[in-house]
Amino acid sequence: MSPLPEPPQIKEEQEELYINQEGEQLQKSNHVPLRSNKKYLNCEVCGKTFQYKSKLARHVRAHTGEKPYFCVTCGKRFNQMIHLKKHIRIHTGEKPHSCSICGNKFNDLSAFKAHMRIHTGEKPYSCSTCGKGFSQMIHVKIHMRVHTGEKPYSCSTCGKGFSNLMNLKTHIRIHTGEKPHSCSTCGKTFRQNSTLQTHIRIHTGVKPYSCSTCGKRFSHVKNLTTHSRIHTGEKPYSCSTCGNKFSQLTHLKSHMRIHTT
Repeated sequence: MSPLPEPPQIKEEQEELYINQEGEQLQKSNHVPLRSNKKYLNCEVCGKTFQYKSKLARHVRAHTGEKPYFCVTCGKRFNQMIHLKKHIRIHTGEKPHSCSICGNKFNDLSAFKAHMRIHTGEKPYSCSTCGKGFSQMIHVKIHMRVHTGEKPYSCSTCGKGFSNLMNLKTHIRIHTGEKPHSCSTCGKTFRQNSTLQTHIRIHTGVKPYSCSTCGKRFSHVKNLTTHSRIHTGEKPYSCSTCGNKFSQLTHLKSHMRIHTT
């Protein structure tokens, strides 16, 4: 493998000259605002305007694909120095942003802000179709696939499609048998971290979900949903043979044996 080239100097942009649309040469110094009697700098590709030549230079890389900054550890390249600095924290383990409520730490400010919405309940992004709110824009984009039916990720083993890349990765473990999440108390392993967290409540006795009608508490939200049907009388599972209805799927399956024996 050929050695990586020397990383560019951070001051590289400061040494370049930029020409505006009138062919006029601008000052060398970086991040100097245009004088009031001069026009803003325009991107020749999309027409977007900038007051500072340094910002124009960064923007142009979105069109050219140029990535002059690279990580000396893994070689990954970036079009902005700030993105490289964030990336380096993956290797160093640095997490400068800490949640004052739960103590979770983050290497990226945007990830930290998104996390804080878990505690505040803020959901500034909403689905234009059904109005459902989300704490992150990426979650809105993924949710929209429920309405469009789009499933851009497919399993190379069985062909099953998924709207979410994470769901595909979790699904693949069915084929590989991989269970990377293990319980530190009993050693039981799981394909998903969420399943592990639910399992841990067996050991801790934590029951975070409570019935608003009778107050009974549950360790899993699904158990609460099933319990709530006692109060509502809802029976969503019906027998296709005789029409009897049941509040739980397990009860329906037990009932079906009457018809099969």
